Amino acid sequence: MSRVCDLTGKMAMSGFNVSHSNVKTKRKFYPNLQLQKFYIPEEDRWITLKVSTSAIKTINK
Repeated sequence: MSRVCDLTGKMAMSGFNVSHSNVKTKRKFYPNLQLQKFYIPEEDRWITLKVSTSAIKTINK
């Protein structure tokens, strides 16, 4: 199961954990993905998409 938003294409970014002594270790920042159901009236059915919360906010506007 990939951690990619189905609508925006957002995916994991790489970065660092930085300790107090400034030692850096690699890590990943993952998007906040949620499973969301959307209704398609043309096809009269529901589909489930894995979308980021920022995409959900954009759809609700």
